[in-house]
Amino acid sequence: MPNRDLPPQAPPSPDTASPLDFAVAQRDRETMRMVRDAVNRRDVVLAFQPIFQAEASETPAFYEALIRVLDETGRIIPAREFIGAVENTELGRQLDCLSLEMGLFSLAEDPSLRLAVNMSARSIGYPQWIKTLEEGLAADETVAERLILEITESSAMTMPELVSVFMQGLRARGVSFALDDFGAGYTSFRYLREFYFDIIKIDSQFIQGIAQNPDNQVLTEALLAIAQHFDMFTVAEGVEAPEDAAFLRSIGIDCMQGYYFGAPSILPPWKAETSTQIRA
Repeated sequence: MPNRDLPPQAPPSPDTASPLDFAVAQRDRETMRMVRDAVNRRDVVLAFQPIFQAEASETPAFYEALIRVLDETGRIIPAREFIGAVENTELGRQLDCLSLEMGLFSLAEDPSLRLAVNMSARSIGYPQWIKTLEEGLAADETVAERLILEITESSAMTMPELVSVFMQGLRARGVSFALDDFGAGYTSFRYLREFYFDIIKIDSQFIQGIAQNPDNQVLTEALLAIAQHFDMFTVAEGVEAPEDAAFLRSIGIDCMQGYYFGAPSILPPWKAETSTQIRA
C-alpha cells in the first residue's frame, strides 16, 4: 500500500506570516533537522516505563517503549519535544521503524518480556515498517503474543477502516493492541466497537489530581464503563500521587502507569542490577 503522508507545507514567508507563525515554523524546521540528523546517525534509543496491575504487585504487567532521540550534544530528547513536528511526515515513519526494530530486539532478547511499542496508523502503509514487523514475528514465534502495538486515538481515527483490517490480521497471530490517550480525541464509538482494542489507556489529563477533581472522576468512570462494556483492559496514564492511585483502585482500573510507579529508563529495568535507573 503506498504511503499517503501529506508533503510538509512550505514555511510561511516572513513577509506574509505573523511573527508568531514565522517563529513556530522556524522552530519546527529546527526540530525536523535535529530529528533527521539523529535518525541518520541512528542516535535513537528506547526508554522503558513499567505498567503495574492496580492490585499490589512487585512485577510490572508489561512495559511501554518510548522513543527518544539524541541531539548533537548527546542530550536525550523525549518524544513530546518533536513528535508533533514529524508524525505526519516520512521522518515519522522512519522513527516508527526504528522504534519497532528496537522493541522487537528487546522482546527477542528476553523471553519473559511483554512490551508495548508505539506506532502511527500511517505506518501501516509504510513498506519498511511492515517488513520490520514481519521479520521480527518470523524470527521468534513467541514474540507475537508478547508484543502490544499502541496506537493513539487521534491516529486511529484518521483511517479507521484500514486500522480495523490491520488489527484483525495481526490479532489472529497473537499480537495485542492498545488505544493510547483514550478520551483526548474524537473517538467514534461505532469504530471503537468495531476495533475491539485489547487495552484502553485513559489519557493523563483525566488522571492527574483525580482524587480531588470531581469532574475528572465522573469522566474517568464513564471512560472506564465504556472500556468494561467492550471487555477491554484499562490502564490509567500519568499516575503521580498515592491518593490518585488509591482512587483509581477503588473504581476498578486494571493497571496504572506514571511516575508514582516508575520513570522511563533507557537502561532496561529488567537488566538493572540495582534499583538506580537512568531517567530519560
